[in-house]
Amino acid sequence: MAPFRIAGISFDHMHMGDLLRLVHDHPEAEIAALYDPDPAKMRAAAETFGVPEARLFTDFDACMAAGPYDMAILCAATADHAAYTERLAPHGCHVFVEKPFAASADDARRMIAAMEGTGRQMAINWPLRWVESHVTAKRLIDEGAIGDLIEVHFYDGNRGPLYHLADKVEVSAEEVERQKPDAWWYKKASGGGSLLDYLGYGATLGTWYMNGEAPLEVTCVVDDTPGIEVDQHSITICRYARGLSKMETRWGTFTDPWMHQPQPRCGFVFVGSDGTIASEDYADHVTVQTRARPEVHPIPADPLPEGGRNAIEYVLGCIARGEQVGGPLDPGLCLTAQRIVDTAAASAAQKRTLELLP
Repeated sequence: MAPFRIAGISFDHMHMGDLLRLVHDHPEAEIAALYDPDPAKMRAAAETFGVPEARLFTDFDACMAAGPYDMAILCAATADHAAYTERLAPHGCHVFVEKPFAASADDARRMIAAMEGTGRQMAINWPLRWVESHVTAKRLIDEGAIGDLIEVHFYDGNRGPLYHLADKVEVSAEEVERQKPDAWWYKKASGGGSLLDYLGYGATLGTWYMNGEAPLEVTCVVDDTPGIEVDQHSITICRYARGLSKMETRWGTFTDPWMHQPQPRCGFVFVGSDGTIASEDYADHVTVQTRARPEVHPIPADPLPEGGRNAIEYVLGCIARGEQVGGPLDPGLCLTAQRIVDTAAASAAQKRTLELLP
């Protein structure tokens, strides 16, 4: 079998390096091309993964003409996702979008429409989907371990988006401050801010845990830091037919959760009719209470199965088998979550509770 030819499109999001590592390590995939208007952004990845100069492009059309490619990994600024997807769709490749899905539900619908009729899939990757504790929590909920799911509580974030590069290489505080004025993460027009960066995680995985159910109303409050045009802290309350759920995003946690869990601790807490589950980011277990065993007790996290250990392995497996991607990677489910994000942003701007936007 010929290897999957993968093109990396735009290095705006630092996760591109992590995803290219997964491609590089996959026995049936190769990095066929890298594109970014700024050649300097591609240099580290090209050197790390041995991508020859002939496969590096600063012109999008030239990059696509050098195809065909089986899949494009898109790591552009959020506000550019729709335009890039519309440009990629005619080239006959699957499109793998690194989170967030889009800058708005309208943009998300543009992306879905662009891929319709192409015979190719679009997948949206949320890295928390590949955390063993969160997958274990989903299994327990689906098995009825805590009865009917009533509430989803989410708190997540990091010290800030500029504090780390690919492979979680740390950046100094001085360098972070130097980059802030020009970084797209801190520009509203580019889709910056902690709400758009992290609420999609809570809304998307929350919708997955809720088996696709959408809330009725959304209320959101964000911080307002002088000199910063985007939020660095948001709290969103979703009213479902069954109860209230809370989703909180934070740039400025005391530590990054993949190094040391900050307080408040990052992850999910689920409240059901017959018990509760706490699932922390990157933990090797979940903690559970049930009516039969009300004391909090740990349950080891399930190892991720072969074929589902990471996003690249999973998506390429689905493509090879002719299966549709599912769960938090499914564009339909992600659209419901994007509507939650849009409504939260509008609620914060209008300072009032809103019905879920269409």
